Amino acid sequence: MKKKVIIGVCILLVIVCLIPSRMYLEDGGTVVYNAILYQVEDVHRIGAGDDVKDEYLEGTIVRILGIEVYNDVQ
Repeated sequence: MKKKVIIGVCILLVIVCLIPSRMYLEDGGTVVYNAILYQVEDVHRIGAGDDVKDEYLEGTIVRILGIEVYNDVQ
């Protein structure tokens, strides 16, 4: 019985760590999904740089445990 309770609590903790919350940024439409273990940014930035090609940035950034593993923002 005790082993089943421990397994159930562990599964519940994993589920809580993987459920994200959504946050909208006021930079042109960027959406950030934050969970305890990861963060995903769906980037849509307006006026991000001085250069004409940097006027509008789009892409995705993925961080796992705070370490950036994927970035295709262009």
